[in-house]
Amino acid sequence: MLSRWLGLSALVIVLDQLSKAWIISHFGYGETLVVIGVFNLVLVHNTGAAFSFLSDAGGMQRWLFSIIAIVASAWIVWLLRRHAMQTLFALALSMILGGALGNLIDRISYGYVVDFLQFHWDDHYFPAFNIADSAITCGAFILIFDSLRGKRHGTSAG
Repeated sequence: MLSRWLGLSALVIVLDQLSKAWIISHFGYGETLVVIGVFNLVLVHNTGAAFSFLSDAGGMQRWLFSIIAIVASAWIVWLLRRHAMQTLFALALSMILGGALGNLIDRISYGYVVDFLQFHWDDHYFPAFNIADSAITCGAFILIFDSLRGKRHGTSAG
């Protein structure tokens, strides 16, 4: 059962890295392509965490976020071993693991995370993000849903 969840994490990593390789090979830094009125493809480098948090911290954030990703990934694998039969919980953890490792690969390889998906409304832009960020966000929502579902039914999550 664990191999199924680790396989899902690997799929997230592969899709994330392939999409980043494509954007890097087709766009220059800061180049933007309007796809539809509210969505652009744009190549940006994020030296911070989600939504560019700590992006101006002077470089220490690369190693801080790398260490956090490594520790969190080890913890997630441990949790997956113990809870592989809890479908929603394991699904959420697998997505978070794949996203964390996808962004870790960028931090180690480039010193920043490659972001390229950008939504906006008029002049209000949501920070650019990537497939790994999307997997982490979806995983977090599934964790919340699973937790609430367990409380509603008077059982533990899973």
